[in-house]
Amino acid sequence: MPRYFLRRLGQTVLTAWFTVTIVFLLLRLAPGDPAANYAPPNPTSEQLAAVRQEFGLDQPILSQYLTYLGNLLQGDIGTSFQFRQPALQVVMDRLPYTITLAVAAIAVTAAVAIPLGVWMARRGNTAPELGANIATIAGQSMPDFWIGFVLLIVFAVNLQWLPSSGFNSMTAIVLPCLTIVVLQVALISRLVRREMGVNLAAPYLTIARSRGVSERRLTWGYAFANSSIPVVTALGTRFAAMLNGVVIVEVVFKWPGVGELVVDALSRRDFPLIQATVLVTVVLALLVQLLVDLLYPLIDPRVRLGQEARR
Repeated sequence: MPRYFLRRLGQTVLTAWFTVTIVFLLLRLAPGDPAANYAPPNPTSEQLAAVRQEFGLDQPILSQYLTYLGNLLQGDIGTSFQFRQPALQVVMDRLPYTITLAVAAIAVTAAVAIPLGVWMARRGNTAPELGANIATIAGQSMPDFWIGFVLLIVFAVNLQWLPSSGFNSMTAIVLPCLTIVVLQVALISRLVRREMGVNLAAPYLTIARSRGVSERRLTWGYAFANSSIPVVTALGTRFAAMLNGVVIVEVVFKWPGVGELVVDALSRRDFPLIQATVLVTVVLALLVQLLVDLLYPLIDPRVRLGQEARR
């Protein structure tokens, strides 16, 4: 286990470095001049040059990159062009909102999708299962922005039951959470149905049933237990994606998370803020994946992490 953990930690560091390097280069190679966004109106060439010098954009890309890495190793991710304060602090101020939305969405997804998927597997090839299957396919097919606009029109504009944007109260999380959950429930429930269908038809379940094991225990203690690893993996992957910022949902509902922040930073070409957002969210996503891997032996004792490394 310690060797496995150190190996995965090394992979996390390398992945984070590779990601921020690619983002750094793509931002510098993209067309456009960031100085134009922060210079006075109708700037002269001297004013643009002064802004570039202030931000360090007048140096060659290699020099900028080496300076960025040196500062990064010292814990300095850079100063936001727009906010004129440490970019990491700006991201950390927004991150709790994204984490709150992601935790709420993944909790609701698990609470709905797992029982729904098990129910669909237990009632395969029946009319109710066909209806649920059609509903999940429809949920998987609808884009997030369309679901968000429909929920806004119905519950915020027409019925006026819920706020339409921002985060002034806990009720404001309902609509963006539901927008995310529709797609996630469709994906996860279909995965649960597929995995449960395989295990419910397995010979070991027939043997257990012949020994008088209750159907409830057969479903949850046997079939679902053996289906849990791919389900936990999928939930962890979806949660990691949400931590990267559900950009469309955050923009539609003006949710003050990192997704909306990075859209604004991209439009204003705020390089340090974009790089800080990518670094923080990538590290969080990788740590979630590591945690999911570490949960495998607890879910299924047959899994032994790091066994391949010892061979």
